[in-house]
Amino acid sequence: MNIAFLACSTTLPGAPNRRADAFEHDQQMAALVAALRPGESVTDIDWQAPLDQFAGFDAALIGTPWDYWDNREAFLAKLDAIAALGVPVYNSPEVVRWNIDKGYLAQLGARGVATIPTLLLDNPGRADIIAAFDHFACDRLVVKRRVGAGAEGQFDFTRDNPPAADWRMGHAALVQPFLPGIVEEGEHSLIFIDGQFSHGLIKRPAPGDYRVQSLYGGWDTAVTPAPVDLAAAQKVIAGLPFPAPLYARIDLVRGPDGTLLLMEAELIEPFLYPLQGPELGPRMLAGLRRLLTASAS
Repeated sequence: MNIAFLACSTTLPGAPNRRADAFEHDQQMAALVAALRPGESVTDIDWQAPLDQFAGFDAALIGTPWDYWDNREAFLAKLDAIAALGVPVYNSPEVVRWNIDKGYLAQLGARGVATIPTLLLDNPGRADIIAAFDHFACDRLVVKRRVGAGAEGQFDFTRDNPPAADWRMGHAALVQPFLPGIVEEGEHSLIFIDGQFSHGLIKRPAPGDYRVQSLYGGWDTAVTPAPVDLAAAQKVIAGLPFPAPLYARIDLVRGPDGTLLLMEAELIEPFLYPLQGPELGPRMLAGLRRLLTASAS
Protein backbone atom coordinates (compact mmCIF):
# COMPACT_ATOMS: atom_id res chain seq x y z
CA MET A 1 0.00 0.00 0.00
CA ASN A 2 1.55 3.24 -1.20
CA ILE A 3 -0.14 6.36 0.14
CA ALA A 4 -0.01 9.94 -1.10
CA PHE A 5 -0.32 12.45 1.75
CA LEU A 6 -1.69 15.63 0.21
CA ALA A 7 0.02 18.78 1.44
CA CYS A 8 0.70 22.24 0.02
CA SER A 9 3.76 24.26 -0.89
CA THR A 10 3.97 25.90 2.54
CA THR A 11 3.62 22.75 4.66
CA LEU A 12 6.07 20.49 2.83
CA PRO A 13 9.51 20.08 4.44
CA GLY A 14 12.14 22.36 2.97
CA ALA A 15 9.70 25.01 1.78
CA PRO A 16 11.41 28.43 1.84
CA ASN A 17 8.22 30.06 3.12
CA ARG A 18 7.12 27.23 5.37
CA ARG A 19 4.21 27.95 7.69
CA ALA A 20 4.90 28.39 11.37
CA ASP A 21 2.47 25.55 12.13
CA ALA A 22 3.97 23.14 9.58
CA PHE A 23 5.37 21.10 12.47
CA GLU A 24 1.85 19.67 12.58
CA HIS A 25 2.45 18.24 9.10
CA ASP A 26 5.64 16.59 10.37
CA GLN A 27 3.86 15.08 13.36
CA GLN A 28 1.10 13.55 11.25
CA MET A 29 3.57 12.16 8.73
CA ALA A 30 5.68 10.66 11.52
CA ALA A 31 2.62 8.97 13.02
CA LEU A 32 1.76 7.35 9.70
CA VAL A 33 5.33 6.32 8.87
CA ALA A 34 5.71 4.64 12.27
CA ALA A 35 2.59 2.54 11.62
CA LEU A 36 3.51 1.28 8.14
CA ARG A 37 3.88 -2.42 7.48
CA PRO A 38 6.84 -3.78 5.48
CA GLY A 39 6.41 -2.85 1.83
CA GLU A 40 4.08 0.07 2.56
CA SER A 41 4.96 3.73 2.08
CA VAL A 42 3.58 7.21 2.58
CA THR A 43 4.79 10.16 0.51
CA ASP A 44 3.90 13.79 1.13
CA ILE A 45 3.11 15.66 -2.08
CA ASP A 46 1.77 19.09 -2.99
CA TRP A 47 -1.86 18.72 -4.04
CA GLN A 48 -1.11 21.11 -6.91
CA ALA A 49 1.60 18.83 -8.34
CA PRO A 50 1.03 17.58 -11.92
CA LEU A 51 -1.64 14.91 -12.04
CA ASP A 52 0.67 12.23 -13.40
CA GLN A 53 2.64 12.35 -10.14
CA PHE A 54 -0.33 10.78 -8.37
CA ALA A 55 -0.51 7.74 -10.65
CA GLY A 56 0.67 4.55 -9.00
CA PHE A 57 -0.50 5.37 -5.49
CA ASP A 58 -2.99 3.04 -3.86
CA ALA A 59 -4.72 5.83 -1.95
CA ALA A 60 -4.51 9.55 -1.29
CA LEU A 61 -4.99 10.98 2.19
CA ILE A 62 -5.91 14.65 2.46
CA GLY A 63 -3.30 15.86 4.91
CA THR A 64 -2.19 19.49 5.10
CA PRO A 65 -3.37 21.32 1.95
CA TRP A 66 -3.73 24.46 4.01
CA ASP A 67 -4.34 26.80 1.12
CA TYR A 68 -7.34 25.12 -0.47
CA TRP A 69 -9.81 27.74 0.76
CA ASP A 70 -8.33 30.27 -1.65
CA ASN A 71 -8.40 27.70 -4.48
CA ARG A 72 -11.69 25.95 -3.81
CA GLU A 73 -12.70 24.91 -7.31
CA ALA A 74 -9.18 23.87 -8.32
CA PHE A 75 -8.89 21.80 -5.14
CA LEU A 76 -12.17 20.01 -5.71
CA ALA A 77 -11.30 19.40 -9.36
CA LYS A 78 -7.93 17.94 -8.38
CA LEU A 79 -9.52 15.53 -5.91
CA ASP A 80 -11.90 14.39 -8.64
CA ALA A 81 -9.02 13.97 -11.08
CA ILE A 82 -6.97 11.91 -8.61
CA ALA A 83 -9.97 9.67 -7.96
CA ALA A 84 -10.50 9.33 -11.72
CA LEU A 85 -6.99 7.86 -11.96
CA GLY A 86 -8.27 4.99 -9.83
CA VAL A 87 -6.63 6.35 -6.67
CA PRO A 88 -9.23 6.46 -3.88
CA VAL A 89 -9.21 9.76 -1.97
CA TYR A 90 -9.93 9.96 1.76
CA ASN A 91 -11.98 11.60 2.84
CA SER A 92 -13.83 11.26 -0.42
CA PRO A 93 -14.47 14.17 -2.80
CA GLU A 94 -18.17 13.80 -2.00
CA VAL A 95 -17.51 14.26 1.73
CA VAL A 96 -15.21 17.19 1.00
CA ARG A 97 -17.86 18.92 -1.13
CA TRP A 98 -20.38 18.61 1.67
CA ASN A 99 -17.93 19.81 4.33
CA ILE A 100 -16.14 22.59 2.45
CA ASP A 101 -18.90 25.15 3.12
CA LYS A 102 -19.71 25.63 6.80
CA GLY A 103 -23.34 26.02 5.85
CA TYR A 104 -23.47 22.31 6.72
CA LEU A 105 -24.04 23.46 10.32
CA ALA A 106 -27.63 24.29 9.41
CA GLN A 107 -28.15 20.82 7.96
CA LEU A 108 -26.75 19.15 11.07
CA GLY A 109 -28.89 21.38 13.27
CA ALA A 110 -31.95 20.24 11.34
CA ARG A 111 -30.89 16.65 12.00
CA GLY A 112 -30.92 17.21 15.77
CA VAL A 113 -27.29 18.13 16.42
CA ALA A 114 -26.82 20.91 18.98
CA THR A 115 -24.89 23.66 17.18
CA ILE A 116 -23.81 27.20 17.97
CA PRO A 117 -26.56 29.59 16.80
CA THR A 118 -25.49 30.74 13.35
CA LEU A 119 -26.47 33.21 10.66
CA LEU A 120 -25.38 32.42 7.11
CA LEU A 121 -24.77 35.64 5.16
CA ASP A 122 -23.33 36.48 1.76
CA ASN A 123 -20.55 39.07 2.06
CA PRO A 124 -21.97 40.81 5.17
CA GLY A 125 -21.36 44.47 5.88
CA ARG A 126 -21.58 46.72 8.92
CA ALA A 127 -25.40 46.82 8.92
CA ASP A 128 -25.57 43.01 8.92
CA ILE A 129 -23.27 42.80 11.93
CA ILE A 130 -25.21 45.46 13.85
CA ALA A 131 -28.42 43.52 13.16
CA ALA A 132 -26.79 40.27 14.28
CA PHE A 133 -26.09 41.70 17.74
CA ASP A 134 -29.83 42.20 18.17
CA HIS A 135 -30.71 38.88 16.50
CA PHE A 136 -28.62 36.95 19.02
CA ALA A 137 -29.18 39.41 21.91
CA CYS A 138 -25.44 39.43 22.51
CA ASP A 139 -22.63 41.97 22.78
CA ARG A 140 -19.87 40.08 20.95
CA LEU A 141 -19.80 38.27 17.62
CA VAL A 142 -17.40 36.09 15.67
CA VAL A 143 -17.54 36.26 11.86
CA LYS A 144 -15.95 33.42 9.88
CA ARG A 145 -15.50 32.55 6.23
CA ARG A 146 -17.89 29.82 5.16
CA VAL A 147 -15.03 28.30 3.18
CA GLY A 148 -11.92 28.50 5.31
CA ALA A 149 -9.99 27.00 8.19
CA GLY A 150 -7.55 27.82 10.95
CA ALA A 151 -9.31 31.10 11.89
CA GLU A 152 -7.85 32.74 8.77
CA GLY A 153 -9.85 35.79 7.69
CA GLN A 154 -11.88 35.70 10.91
CA PHE A 155 -13.27 38.78 12.70
CA ASP A 156 -14.29 39.48 16.29
CA PHE A 157 -16.65 42.42 16.88
CA THR A 158 -18.34 43.93 19.93
CA ARG A 159 -21.24 46.37 20.17
CA ASP A 160 -18.75 48.98 21.35
CA ASN A 161 -16.33 48.17 18.54
CA PRO A 162 -18.38 47.30 15.44
CA PRO A 163 -17.03 47.20 11.89
CA ALA A 164 -16.16 50.43 10.12
CA ALA A 165 -18.88 51.98 7.99
CA ASP A 166 -17.33 50.72 4.75
CA TRP A 167 -16.38 47.25 6.04
CA ARG A 168 -17.27 44.20 3.99
CA MET A 169 -16.37 40.61 4.76
CA GLY A 170 -15.42 39.92 1.16
CA HIS A 171 -16.63 36.32 1.40
CA ALA A 172 -19.73 34.33 2.23
CA ALA A 173 -19.74 34.18 6.00
CA LEU A 174 -21.24 32.67 9.09
CA VAL A 175 -21.93 34.92 12.07
CA GLN A 176 -22.10 33.47 15.57
CA PRO A 177 -22.40 34.84 19.09
CA PHE A 178 -19.13 34.67 20.99
CA LEU A 179 -19.39 31.97 23.66
CA PRO A 180 -17.33 32.64 26.82
CA GLY A 181 -16.73 28.90 27.18
CA ILE A 182 -14.00 29.13 24.55
CA VAL A 183 -11.79 31.14 26.93
CA GLU A 184 -13.15 29.86 30.24
CA GLU A 185 -12.80 26.15 29.44
CA GLY A 186 -11.47 25.84 25.91
CA GLU A 187 -12.51 24.11 22.71
CA HIS A 188 -13.17 20.38 22.93
CA SER A 189 -11.79 18.39 20.01
CA LEU A 190 -12.78 14.73 19.75
CA ILE A 191 -11.13 12.70 17.03
CA PHE A 192 -12.78 9.74 15.34
CA ILE A 193 -11.08 7.23 13.06
CA ASP A 194 -13.21 4.93 10.91
CA GLY A 195 -16.25 5.94 12.95
CA GLN A 196 -14.75 5.09 16.34
CA PHE A 197 -13.60 7.54 19.00
CA SER A 198 -9.81 7.70 19.07
CA HIS A 199 -8.73 10.49 21.44
CA GLY A 200 -9.71 13.87 22.77
CA LEU A 201 -8.19 17.14 23.89
CA ILE A 202 -9.09 20.62 25.04
CA LYS A 203 -7.53 23.50 23.12
CA ARG A 204 -7.11 26.80 24.92
CA PRO A 205 -6.28 30.26 23.58
CA ALA A 206 -3.36 32.40 24.64
CA PRO A 207 -4.17 35.09 27.23
CA GLY A 208 -6.07 37.93 25.61
CA ASP A 209 -7.04 35.90 22.54
CA TYR A 210 -9.91 33.56 21.71
CA ARG A 211 -8.34 31.61 18.83
CA VAL A 212 -7.03 28.21 19.88
CA GLN A 213 -4.79 27.45 16.89
CA SER A 214 -1.05 27.12 17.50
CA LEU A 215 -0.41 29.98 15.06
CA TYR A 216 -1.97 32.33 17.62
CA GLY A 217 -0.33 30.87 20.71
CA GLY A 218 -3.04 28.33 21.50
CA TRP A 219 -2.14 25.25 23.52
CA ASP A 220 -3.83 21.94 24.27
CA THR A 221 -4.20 19.20 26.85
CA ALA A 222 -5.16 15.59 26.23
CA VAL A 223 -8.37 14.63 28.04
CA THR A 224 -10.70 11.70 28.43
CA PRO A 225 -14.11 13.19 27.65
CA ALA A 226 -16.97 12.77 30.06
CA PRO A 227 -19.56 10.29 28.78
CA VAL A 228 -22.07 13.08 28.10
CA ASP A 229 -19.47 15.04 26.12
CA LEU A 230 -18.45 11.99 24.10
CA ALA A 231 -22.13 11.37 23.37
CA ALA A 232 -22.44 14.91 21.98
CA ALA A 233 -19.63 14.25 19.51
CA GLN A 234 -20.97 10.81 18.61
CA LYS A 235 -24.31 12.44 17.79
CA VAL A 236 -22.51 14.60 15.24
CA ILE A 237 -20.97 11.54 13.59
CA ALA A 238 -24.36 9.82 13.56
CA GLY A 239 -25.95 12.94 12.07
CA LEU A 240 -23.69 13.06 9.02
CA PRO A 241 -25.64 12.43 5.78
CA PHE A 242 -23.22 9.64 4.78
CA PRO A 243 -21.40 6.77 6.51
CA ALA A 244 -18.75 7.75 9.02
CA PRO A 245 -15.65 8.92 7.12
CA LEU A 246 -12.12 7.63 7.64
CA TYR A 247 -11.27 10.56 9.91
CA ALA A 248 -13.16 13.35 11.64
CA ARG A 249 -12.36 15.97 14.23
CA ILE A 250 -15.42 17.24 16.03
CA ASP A 251 -14.86 20.66 17.60
CA LEU A 252 -17.28 21.75 20.31
CA VAL A 253 -17.63 24.49 22.93
CA ARG A 254 -19.62 24.59 26.15
CA GLY A 255 -22.86 26.52 25.82
CA PRO A 256 -24.62 28.60 28.48
CA ASP A 257 -26.64 25.59 29.68
CA GLY A 258 -23.55 23.40 30.11
CA THR A 259 -23.98 21.24 27.02
CA LEU A 260 -21.40 21.02 24.27
CA LEU A 261 -22.36 22.78 21.04
CA LEU A 262 -20.88 21.95 17.65
CA MET A 263 -18.48 24.58 16.30
CA GLU A 264 -17.24 22.60 13.31
CA ALA A 265 -17.14 19.04 12.01
CA GLU A 266 -13.68 18.94 10.43
CA LEU A 267 -13.68 16.29 7.69
CA ILE A 268 -11.26 17.70 5.10
CA GLU A 269 -7.77 18.43 6.44
CA PRO A 270 -7.94 18.64 10.23
CA PHE A 271 -4.83 18.35 12.35
CA LEU A 272 -5.45 15.12 14.27
CA TYR A 273 -3.07 15.64 17.22
CA PRO A 274 -1.01 12.45 17.02
CA LEU A 275 1.04 13.32 20.11
CA GLN A 276 -2.15 13.33 22.18
CA GLY A 277 -3.34 10.14 20.49
CA PRO A 278 -0.39 7.76 20.11
CA GLU A 279 -2.58 5.17 18.39
CA LEU A 280 -3.60 7.57 15.63
CA GLY A 281 -1.20 6.14 13.04
CA PRO A 282 -2.12 2.48 13.53
CA ARG A 283 -5.83 3.29 13.67
CA MET A 284 -5.71 5.45 10.55
CA LEU A 285 -3.87 2.84 8.51
CA ALA A 286 -6.06 0.02 9.79
CA GLY A 287 -9.13 1.99 8.73
CA LEU A 288 -7.59 2.77 5.36
CA ARG A 289 -6.73 -0.88 4.74
CA ARG A 290 -10.29 -1.88 5.64
CA LEU A 291 -11.80 0.68 3.28
CA LEU A 292 -9.51 -0.29 0.41
CA THR A 293 -10.29 -3.97 0.92
CA ALA A 294 -14.02 -3.26 1.04
CA SER A 295 -13.90 -1.16 -2.14
CA ALA A 296 -12.02 -3.91 -3.98
CA SER A 297 -14.52 -6.63 -3.09
